[in-house]
Amino acid sequence: MTRSHLALAAALSLPLAACGGVVPPPATKIAPPPAGPPASAFTRSGPLIGSDAKQLMHLFGQPRLDIRESTMRKLQFANGRCVLDAYLYMPPQGREPLVTHVDARTPTGTDIDTASCAASLQSK
Repeated sequence: MTRSHLALAAALSLPLAACGGVVPPPATKIAPPPAGPPASAFTRSGPLIGSDAKQLMHLFGQPRLDIRESTMRKLQFANGRCVLDAYLYMPPQGREPLVTHVDARTPTGTDIDTASCAASLQSK
Protein backbone atom coordinates (compact mmCIF):
# COMPACT_ATOMS: atom_id res chain seq x y z
CA MET A 1 0.00 0.00 0.00
CA THR A 2 1.17 3.47 -0.73
CA ARG A 3 1.39 6.21 1.82
CA SER A 4 -1.72 7.93 0.42
CA HIS A 5 -3.70 4.68 0.64
CA LEU A 6 -2.67 4.25 4.28
CA ALA A 7 -3.65 7.82 5.07
CA LEU A 8 -7.03 7.31 3.41
CA ALA A 9 -7.64 4.04 5.31
CA ALA A 10 -6.72 5.73 8.60
CA ALA A 11 -9.01 8.67 7.86
CA LEU A 12 -11.94 6.40 7.03
CA SER A 13 -11.49 4.38 10.21
CA LEU A 14 -11.53 7.44 12.49
CA PRO A 15 -15.36 7.77 12.57
CA LEU A 16 -15.63 4.11 13.52
CA ALA A 17 -12.99 4.52 16.22
CA ALA A 18 -14.86 7.54 17.58
CA CYS A 19 -17.89 5.32 18.10
CA GLY A 20 -15.87 2.90 20.14
CA GLY A 21 -15.57 0.55 17.23
CA VAL A 22 -18.86 -1.11 18.10
CA VAL A 23 -21.01 -2.11 15.20
CA PRO A 24 -24.72 -2.00 16.13
CA PRO A 25 -26.60 -5.28 15.83
CA PRO A 26 -28.93 -5.64 12.87
CA ALA A 27 -32.39 -4.24 13.44
CA THR A 28 -34.87 -6.78 14.72
CA LYS A 29 -38.31 -6.97 13.21
CA ILE A 30 -41.08 -5.99 15.56
CA ALA A 31 -44.16 -8.12 15.19
CA PRO A 32 -47.41 -6.21 14.68
CA PRO A 33 -49.74 -6.21 17.67
CA PRO A 34 -52.20 -9.08 17.75
CA ALA A 35 -55.56 -8.37 16.16
CA GLY A 36 -58.22 -7.29 18.59
CA PRO A 37 -61.50 -9.04 19.07
CA PRO A 38 -63.97 -8.89 16.19
CA ALA A 39 -66.62 -6.20 16.26
CA SER A 40 -69.20 -8.87 17.08
CA ALA A 41 -67.55 -9.27 20.50
CA PHE A 42 -68.84 -5.81 21.42
CA THR A 43 -72.38 -6.33 20.21
CA ARG A 44 -75.01 -5.64 22.81
CA SER A 45 -78.70 -6.15 22.54
CA GLY A 46 -80.91 -3.13 22.26
CA PRO A 47 -82.76 -0.91 19.85
CA LEU A 48 -81.15 -0.48 16.44
CA ILE A 49 -78.46 -3.15 17.00
CA GLY A 50 -78.16 -5.19 13.80
CA SER A 51 -79.69 -2.46 11.61
CA ASP A 52 -77.96 -1.33 8.44
CA ALA A 53 -77.52 2.25 7.17
CA LYS A 54 -80.62 2.07 4.91
CA GLN A 55 -82.81 1.03 7.83
CA LEU A 56 -81.48 3.88 9.98
CA MET A 57 -82.08 6.44 7.24
CA HIS A 58 -85.56 5.07 6.71
CA LEU A 59 -86.28 5.62 10.43
CA PHE A 60 -84.53 8.95 11.00
CA GLY A 61 -83.93 10.56 7.59
CA GLN A 62 -80.58 11.88 6.40
CA PRO A 63 -77.83 11.70 9.03
CA ARG A 64 -76.22 14.89 10.28
CA LEU A 65 -72.81 13.17 10.03
CA ASP A 66 -71.69 10.20 7.95
CA ILE A 67 -68.10 9.29 8.83
CA ARG A 68 -66.48 6.38 7.02
CA GLU A 69 -63.25 4.65 7.96
CA SER A 70 -61.78 1.44 6.64
CA THR A 71 -63.71 -0.91 8.94
CA MET A 72 -66.28 1.37 10.57
CA ARG A 73 -69.02 3.82 9.67
CA LYS A 74 -70.58 6.29 12.10
CA LEU A 75 -73.96 7.83 11.39
CA GLN A 76 -75.16 10.67 13.59
CA PHE A 77 -78.78 11.76 13.78
CA ALA A 78 -79.98 14.75 15.77
CA ASN A 79 -82.87 17.04 16.49
CA GLY A 80 -83.11 19.75 19.13
CA ARG A 81 -83.78 17.17 21.87
CA CYS A 82 -81.14 14.46 21.37
CA VAL A 83 -78.13 13.23 19.40
CA LEU A 84 -77.81 9.57 18.40
CA ASP A 85 -74.54 8.04 17.17
CA ALA A 86 -74.78 4.64 15.48
CA TYR A 87 -71.57 2.69 14.83
CA LEU A 88 -71.70 0.19 11.98
CA TYR A 89 -69.11 -2.53 11.39
CA MET A 90 -68.71 -5.16 8.69
CA PRO A 91 -70.05 -8.53 9.81
CA PRO A 92 -67.78 -11.57 9.36
CA GLN A 93 -69.68 -12.64 6.23
CA GLY A 94 -68.76 -9.36 4.46
CA ARG A 95 -72.30 -8.09 3.91
CA GLU A 96 -73.46 -4.54 4.60
CA PRO A 97 -72.07 -2.94 7.78
CA LEU A 98 -74.43 -3.38 10.73
CA VAL A 99 -74.97 -1.37 13.91
CA THR A 100 -73.02 -2.89 16.78
CA HIS A 101 -73.10 0.08 19.18
CA VAL A 102 -75.34 3.11 19.75
CA ASP A 103 -74.79 6.17 21.95
CA ALA A 104 -77.47 8.73 22.78
CA ARG A 105 -77.16 12.08 24.55
CA THR A 106 -78.78 15.45 24.94
CA PRO A 107 -77.39 18.36 22.89
CA THR A 108 -75.46 19.39 26.03
CA GLY A 109 -73.77 15.98 26.26
CA THR A 110 -75.71 14.24 29.04
CA ASP A 111 -76.23 10.52 28.35
CA ILE A 112 -79.84 9.50 27.76
CA ASP A 113 -81.73 6.32 26.99
CA THR A 114 -81.16 5.18 23.40
CA ALA A 115 -84.74 4.01 22.88
CA SER A 116 -86.22 7.35 23.99
CA CYS A 117 -83.81 9.25 21.75
CA ALA A 118 -84.71 7.01 18.80
CA ALA A 119 -88.42 7.62 19.44
CA SER A 120 -87.76 11.36 19.62
CA LEU A 121 -85.90 11.30 16.30
CA GLN A 122 -88.71 9.35 14.63
CA SER A 123 -91.31 11.92 15.69
CA LYS A 124 -89.50 14.88 14.10
